[in-house]
Order: sequence, then structure tokens, then C-alpha cells
Amino acid sequence: MTLANVAADAAADLRARWARARHDQPGLRARDAARQLGVSEAALVASRVGVDTVRLDGDFADLVRGLPVVGEVMVLTRNESCVHEKVGSFDHVEIFPGAGMVLNHDIDLRLFMQHWRHAFAVNDTLADGAMRRSLQIFDGEGEAVHKVFARETTDLAAWDALVAAFTAADQTDGFTPTPYPDAPVDRPDADIDVAGLRANWEALQDTHDFFGLLKDFNVGRQQAFRLVGAPFARTVSNTAMRALLERAAERALPIMVFVGNRGCIQIHTGPVQTIKVMGPWLNVLDKGFNLHLREDAIATSWIVRKPTRDGIVTSLELFDAGGRNFAMVFGERKPKQAELETWRALCAELESLA
Repeated sequence: MTLANVAADAAADLRARWARARHDQPGLRARDAARQLGVSEAALVASRVGVDTVRLDGDFADLVRGLPVVGEVMVLTRNESCVHEKVGSFDHVEIFPGAGMVLNHDIDLRLFMQHWRHAFAVNDTLADGAMRRSLQIFDGEGEAVHKVFARETTDLAAWDALVAAFTAADQTDGFTPTPYPDAPVDRPDADIDVAGLRANWEALQDTHDFFGLLKDFNVGRQQAFRLVGAPFARTVSNTAMRALLERAAERALPIMVFVGNRGCIQIHTGPVQTIKVMGPWLNVLDKGFNLHLREDAIATSWIVRKPTRDGIVTSLELFDAGGRNFAMVFGERKPKQAELETWRALCAELESLA
């Protein structure tokens, strides 16, 4: 038996096990199925190549540049603890070496293209017989970084043409991961120049400069919060996210919700309306925007204040037990404008939660 036959048999076995899992657990998501079956989500998707899935190849920056012609879609970006879904159209696409942006109001993305390593066009047949088309992008380890779903209003002819243009010559059904190195461990507190860190934090001119600040002082994000402390960073109750969403909805207060992973950060800007708690999941269920956040994954919550040339910018940041920053919320704010006083007041309320 050849290696190709062995690989094909392994993919067929994985497809069969996934089919049984979906039959036994209706509504089972691919990410959860992959975990149960002991493989990456990309391996699960790749096992369907040649059945209802097409492997894509080429410059994925050009794939993003080609998406405006398909019209309205739903985009999904997630990490282990949070799922962010938005409906809209791709527009104002800018791709630079290694990074990119989509700056349409409804679809607002920050792209880190070095992690866009594998892509597939997937055609799922749903329980009601309908076809759900999606483009699914994965990083080197096989973690999903971004997905694009066709909708009723999507131009399917343009969609199919885009898939055809990026169809890979290699349509084998296997997947070989490329592991990432372990995440760096924070240096000891005693090795950090805390006075310099605090002075440079106080001198920030733009929120985007914060990433450079952490790099310059070789300090972890939460470590910096803890070392600098009040008034710039304070821990708050892990109920703060639920309180924030519920009070923002009650007050029609526009917010910005950031959720990301290695390859993509997806942003919602605007009000939220329908907040529902379902088991461990805290949900926003609005037309055009859905958020699904595991409250039981919140290990620490911080109110963070960063000086800018336009005044203080305040955020709520959530971290899981592994120290990963999995969601951030800001008040809606345009460049060269101060943040809303109503947002600052809400953040002050969150600091007083028991």
C-alpha cells in the first residue's frame, strides 16, 4: 500500500468518525468535533477535500482583495473562548507586507497574513437540505483564523468564480500541521524597569503605541497592567462583561467589541441590543452582529486606561486562565475625538462591582 493510499484511508476514517459524531450530537461544531476526535479543525475540514470541500492556494491577500465582488456575507472570527460574527460586505481592503485591513464599517478586520497558511472552500449540506457555502482560513497548526459565509444575497456566480481562481492543483485530503513555538514566559518582575514602563505609559500618544511599549520593555500584557497599576489598570469583577453589555444595551451606548486570534482581529462598532445568557455562554444576538462568549473562561478582567493625544481611552480586557487576551471592549470613538463621557461613567461603574 502506498503512502497516498494510507493517507486517503486515514482521511476516509476521519470523515466517517465525524459523520457519526454529528449524527450523535446534532449541531456539533467543527471546532468541538475536532477536539473530540483528537485532530485539528483544519485536518477535519481537509478530510472532506474531494467530497464537498476544495483546497485553495495562492496569495491569500489576493483572495481578500477579491471578496468585495461577492457582496453581502457573514464573517466569523473566534478563539477558544469567544466567537464574533458580523454581516456586511468587504470594502476598503488594504494589504501590506504581512498585514492588512478591511475598513468597511460592518466588516472591520485587522489581518496578520503570515498566519493565513491553509484555506478551503466548504459546501455543507444542512439538515433542511440547504447548502451553506464558506471560505475557511487556518493557521499553521490548523486553528481557524477567519471564515466567510455566503448568504441569500451573496452573488454566488462571483463566489464560484473566486473559488475557481484559487483552487489548488493539489486536492489531496490530508493535513500536515506546522507547530508554533511555545508562547514566551513573562520575565521576572524584578527584571522589569517599572519606573520607565510607567513613565512611557503616561506619555502614550496613541492606543496603537501600546504594543510597542510592551515590546520595548519586554513585558507581558497583564504583567504590565499589574506592575503599573492604578489609575491606568485595575482588576474588576469577572461579571463586568455581562454588566457592560446589559447596561450598554439599556442605554443605547455604542461600543467597540474586539475578538481575535493569531491571524485576524474582528471588530464590531455600534450599539448592542439583545443580550442573552445560555448556560456558560454570554450572547449578543442582534441583526448583523452576534457574539458568543464563555463567561466561565474569564479568569481575569481589567479596566485599562491609555493616554492619547485625544485624551484617555478606556477599555475592558478579558483574559483566560492561560493568560490569553481573548476579548476587548472600548467605547465607540472616532479619531481625533475624545471618548464618550457616558462610556467612562459605565467603566467607573464596572470598577465598583463586587
